[in-house]
Amino acid sequence: MIEIAIGYVLLINLFAFSLFGIDKRKAVKRKWRIPEATLLTVAALGGGAGALLGMYTFHHKTRKWYFRLGIPLILGIQVSLILCFYD
Repeated sequence: MIEIAIGYVLLINLFAFSLFGIDKRKAVKRKWRIPEATLLTVAALGGGAGALLGMYTFHHKTRKWYFRLGIPLILGIQVSLILCFYD
């Protein structure tokens, strides 16, 4: 069971990181964008670390206060939950 959870966390974080990179590329090329709600939802579904890493790797959404505050908050909640269940 723990292997499935670890696999899920790795995949969702890779997915979140990728979404931030794809959206940044689309923003630069002035193409159709990934909705902000989608980026936040993927982060909330377990991709907080990937989203935060993607934000700062691609310098994307770092000016939006709700991303600067929300993504670290989501990640903090996720880490807290992991620590609660781990104990």
